[in-house]
Amino acid sequence: MLPMAERDQEQAGVLTLAAVPIGRAEDASPRLAAELARATIIAAEDTRRVRWLASSLDVALTARIVSYYDAVETRRAAELIQTLQAGQDVLLVTDAGTPGISDPGYRLVAAAAAAGIRVTALPGPSAVTTALAVSGLPTDRFSFEGFPPRRAGERQRRFAELAQDRRTQVYFESARRLADTLTELTASHGEDRQAVVCRELTKIHEEIVRGTLPELAAWAGSGPVRGEITLVVAGTGRRGVRAIRAGADPGPGPGGGPGPWPGADRPPHRVR
Repeated sequence: MLPMAERDQEQAGVLTLAAVPIGRAEDASPRLAAELARATIIAAEDTRRVRWLASSLDVALTARIVSYYDAVETRRAAELIQTLQAGQDVLLVTDAGTPGISDPGYRLVAAAAAAGIRVTALPGPSAVTTALAVSGLPTDRFSFEGFPPRRAGERQRRFAELAQDRRTQVYFESARRLADTLTELTASHGEDRQAVVCRELTKIHEEIVRGTLPELAAWAGSGPVRGEITLVVAGTGRRGVRAIRAGADPGPGPGGGPGPWPGADRPPHRVR
């Protein structure tokens, strides 16, 4: 005889977390297009975005689309659990990237798991791993910090806690707060700490800017910065590759990571 949770799970629907492109619609997988087309219920952070994505993929949506964002997450999660327990599948999507990664979703996943409901994923893009991969900073160990706290005191305390962390750190930040954040990270992490600003990843105006924290703070403060920002900061004692050069070998650095970035006295290195 099956345990109660497993018996319930056999009768319940399936919650599928579907990763969507972080920039261009053409980055979507064929499986994502198929799942959107066959879905009967889609929970979306922004219903307009999922309709735009489906239209871009030439997918005709027949699903009932419900909004699922921060302000309604707790209430809507309970409603979606009831839907799943009634035997209906739910496809969860966010505006960009993977649901639950600094986006609504984890409460629904936790509630579904507690109820014995099957949770699966349609894997795909994430700004976190994309920025980490292109940063040139060590990727063997990293921490994802999401958006830094907005209150100054909380931000300073959090940055102070992370200043001596050897792991590469990945942050999300708004374009208008970027210069202030880089300045505060300079104060906590030191003026020689290497970092990479990834702007509009995978989009037409993608820009990757590499330098020390004060160099990047000066760059961000020199004019308006627009778009989605992912910031990657080296851990203490860890350095990366400032610019890729033919035949260049940075050699081993502290802790077994790559060596110091060449040209440390140059302005931030921009890649478009």
